[in-house]
Amino acid sequence: MLTLDPAQIAYSDIYKLMIGIIVPRPIAFVSTLDSSGIRNLAPFSYFTACSSNPPMVCFSTTVRSGPRPYKDTLENVRATGEFVLNTVTEEIAERMNITSADVPPEVDEFALSGLTPIASDLVKPPRVAESKAQMECRLHQIVATSDRPGGGFLIIGEVLRFHVLESLLDGYKVDPEMLKAIGRMGGPTYVRTHDRFEMQRPKSK
Repeated sequence: MLTLDPAQIAYSDIYKLMIGIIVPRPIAFVSTLDSSGIRNLAPFSYFTACSSNPPMVCFSTTVRSGPRPYKDTLENVRATGEFVLNTVTEEIAERMNITSADVPPEVDEFALSGLTPIASDLVKPPRVAESKAQMECRLHQIVATSDRPGGGFLIIGEVLRFHVLESLLDGYKVDPEMLKAIGRMGGPTYVRTHDRFEMQRPKSK
């Protein structure tokens, strides 16, 4: 087994290692508004839940090199304190990928991708109508891990509303076969969630 010291590796190569090892990753499809009301929609695969009481989710935006180091999503959340997380499924995978293009802040990715914005209940950013589940979020905290290129900002939000396609639900349990969520692997590779297996957690003695 090869042992690697991150202090001796370029951050761009560390990134390749991390996105290849930490797999599969769910995708946060984040809709925001800037301070003037321009819509933004972008995918992030550094994403997870971090609390259920109260419900909290988090995702991370990376710092880029160049004249615009901070992504529009980060700037919008900083300005407004609101965002929506939309679940990415097989049906909208290609349109989600369109929104990953690096375009100027004034470009509306809803229009670019052909996805449909619909009003949220409690926050101003719209939801993605074609997504089977959405979470309206209010900013709880932004944690800066590093402001150097390759660094990141962890955005933590409290979920104020869940919107879930009713046919997916059995009580509060979501049917993964009907959801058809996708995940991110390394590079341009994605994964479907068809091949699943179950293991029951051992009972305490």
